[in-house]
Amino acid sequence: MTSPTELSINRPRSLTVTVAERLRQAIIDSELPLGSELSEVGLATKLGVSRTPVREALSMLQLQGMVNIIPQKGSYVFFPTEQDILDVCEYRIVIELRAVSFSMARRRDATLAMLEQALAAMEEARRRNDPIAYSRADTSFHEAFIKNCRNRYLEESYTLASGPIATLRTHLSGPLVGVQDRSFVEHRQIRDAFAVGDIVGIESILVRHILGTRESYLAALQQGLIGAPPRGAAPAASAGIGEG
Repeated sequence: MTSPTELSINRPRSLTVTVAERLRQAIIDSELPLGSELSEVGLATKLGVSRTPVREALSMLQLQGMVNIIPQKGSYVFFPTEQDILDVCEYRIVIELRAVSFSMARRRDATLAMLEQALAAMEEARRRNDPIAYSRADTSFHEAFIKNCRNRYLEESYTLASGPIATLRTHLSGPLVGVQDRSFVEHRQIRDAFAVGDIVGIESILVRHILGTRESYLAALQQGLIGAPPRGAAPAASAGIGEG
């Protein structure tokens, strides 16, 4: 009898998925500003593809909360409201606290190794004054707990929200003076507490860290340090989206 593995085939990754991943990273890395218009024609030209995979990719990103598609008007990078920020930070507190306890109990050494690697990357990014690299390393730090919790449903739930979380981290943390300094200290404290198995200490620091992040995000939003481009501005597809 033929086994299931003998019937399997290797399918190439679809062009739509490739385009969606490229656009997702461009949104996270601030190549595509929050609230900016996404021209299907412009993106297709920049990426060297037809409009169909771009349209399908935008639909995928809409399901991930990263793109808003308005019928008869167009597609736009999401732009957070104050309530969005409050909601996402509450969500992070709930899911990350549980992931921390699971990862400590189930994959402590692997988690600690990922925390160390992320911290090293954050330190290097600070040395090079590279806020995008710092935000990527920051994301890797927090995802260490998710990736090592060994709970499929928790991981899948986080995947659906990870794009907006990483995007807000890049767009809203950078504009405020001192935020990165505080962030780096708190990440080291979390790592140190995890290394000695201090779950109570980690939870206290992590909640304080996320609440501080919430206040930074709200301040950046309220002070107008980020914002949608004015009407009539060049479409976001004019950025260097076709590179890399």
